[in-house]
Amino acid sequence: MPTTVHEFAWPDRVVIGTIGVPGERTFYLQVRAGKQIVSIALEKQQSAQLAEKIDEILDQLVTLEGNPFSVPTSTPIELVDNDQLETVEEQFRTGVMSLGWDPTTAQIVVEAYPIAEVEADDDGFLADDDDDDASEVLRVRMPVGTARAFAKRTREVVGAGRPICVICGHPMDADGHTCTFPEV
Repeated sequence: MPTTVHEFAWPDRVVIGTIGVPGERTFYLQVRAGKQIVSIALEKQQSAQLAEKIDEILDQLVTLEGNPFSVPTSTPIELVDNDQLETVEEQFRTGVMSLGWDPTTAQIVVEAYPIAEVEADDDGFLADDDDDDASEVLRVRMPVGTARAFAKRTREVVGAGRPICVICGHPMDADGHTCTFPEV
């Protein structure tokens, strides 16, 4: 089966957003170019790590002699996107992601693959699906300024969840919280 590639070389918009209330949110990576929109679900931790790794790559590029790719050290204000997600039709739930740098276009490259379907074989052991290739992949290329703005927004979205209890360190629900102290 051929792989469906959702490729965005110069997207009009690329953001992480959520649907739902804190504690029950679903995170989405949404990309739009013209009328084409792709939304993939991912975990909160995947979102946080993606932002962290993008900033790490950009920070390393800034240190190159002469900053040949004109990587901004802070988020360009004109690229900040605080709008809500557009209509969400989940394409797939993300399993593995990869992150890279393309020096020929000065872009961060993000690839996301769906969670692999795993089923039991005749002996009851888990076995990968016969088709080793991913059925879909999302490939997004972001210019350095857009990537910096994407990472900033993503950190803000991740941080907008439930507040953390200063006593026990667990998230506090809106309907109440009972601290769970560790046994001594």
